[in-house]
Amino acid sequence: METQTLSVRQAAGRDARQHAKRSSHAAIGNTDRDPVHLLKENSEGRVAALVPLRYGRMSVSPFTFYRGSAILQAHDLMGTANMGVTFPICGDAHLMNFGGFATPERQLVFDLNDFDEVAQGPWEWDVKRLAASFAVAGEHMGIHRGAIEDVVSTAIYEYRSRMHRYAECSTLELWHDIVTFERMMQAAATSEGRQLISRAMEKAAGRTHESVLGKMAVLRDGRWTIQDSPPALFHPGGPNSLLGEEAKKWADTEEWKGKLSIAFDAYLKTLSSERRKLIEQFELHDIAFKVVGVGSVGTSCLVMLMMDSHGKPLFLQVKEARQSVIARFFKGDDPAHQGERVVAGQRLLQAASDSFLGWTTGPAGREFYFRQLRDMKVSAEVERMSGTILQGYARICGWALARAHAKASGKAVEIAAYLGSGHRFAEALVQYAFAYSKQNQQDYDTFMKACRTGKLEARSDEDMAADFRV
Repeated sequence: METQTLSVRQAAGRDARQHAKRSSHAAIGNTDRDPVHLLKENSEGRVAALVPLRYGRMSVSPFTFYRGSAILQAHDLMGTANMGVTFPICGDAHLMNFGGFATPERQLVFDLNDFDEVAQGPWEWDVKRLAASFAVAGEHMGIHRGAIEDVVSTAIYEYRSRMHRYAECSTLELWHDIVTFERMMQAAATSEGRQLISRAMEKAAGRTHESVLGKMAVLRDGRWTIQDSPPALFHPGGPNSLLGEEAKKWADTEEWKGKLSIAFDAYLKTLSSERRKLIEQFELHDIAFKVVGVGSVGTSCLVMLMMDSHGKPLFLQVKEARQSVIARFFKGDDPAHQGERVVAGQRLLQAASDSFLGWTTGPAGREFYFRQLRDMKVSAEVERMSGTILQGYARICGWALARAHAKASGKAVEIAAYLGSGHRFAEALVQYAFAYSKQNQQDYDTFMKACRTGKLEARSDEDMAADFRV
């Protein structure tokens, strides 16, 4: 394989400005669409009884709506300019899809942590989703426009600055780079920021499989059973199920020794040999259906509780993988199996991925991926942040996204050359962020009108939980 010189690669990046001017990234794209129609399309194939909960969670604020409506922004971005560098992007890189988790070596790192929408696409789409998320969140939090502009600019300038640094790294240096909490502590600009990182580290240390066990399950006759807490957690075949008769077999551990063992064995084949040996030391105790997130509500998601001979737990999450909204609006060369798409994209973009990450095909041909339910995972409490802390968080997100893009693309040199050292790209992204926040508000208003008039049914967790109270 022949490699190009750095000067040739840099020239290619600069030349890309001719067909994709950096100032053109201020455009939000084609918004001539019906948001309610697209959301309905995106809900097709989900668990029907849970779709109202999805809309209920989206209805809380313009920010939760933004989190659950990635399909709208993907549609709009379809008509925007890009420099021509494409690779598996996150596809949903809003500010809440970053967080802390433990590597297999038990090191706490900060990285992208949601890859349901990962697919081949322009890197600019990720950057724009991140920039707009800070504008939407900032306006929802009541932060004044000037401060929001500083936050968005900080994320974009950090992305650019880190991309320039990665352009100078050797291939292996870049591949092994990792954003640890220790590095974040060193990079923090304020003592308040350092204290927040320190508290997150302490919180992460307590978020283990064992800490979840006492909260989610009870021991009965030597077997651990997950406790129902509908609508968020329930047994598929139990009295609190929202799935219907056809799903009862999903909760039968005997089925996992029979028909469904084929799906689990297929998953094991996607792991390395030592990981397969590791899982062999656990026995399945129980399975439940868990409703997660905002955009994922209504997709099939199971939790498998497994125990080793010492009575220590392993929680595996089995999550349905559907077509990425990015793939719907951008033609790319993605794996045919949606679970494999998620796993391959995550392994490529993250600095270190979950030890149990793998994929399989389940009941009725649905495609799934596996990961740990919780392993020292922490996320930011954005709505409790001050403007200063939000700006610091934006810097870390810009850093993590640049690292992910540089690693996944192998094109840090070209992207850095395209971005340059001036202000054009950042200024364009600030304009984009505010313009798209305005569009998001309009879409949210249309969505809320549809909920009020009965065109869509939206129910809160509390409303649905009341259905199960005696």
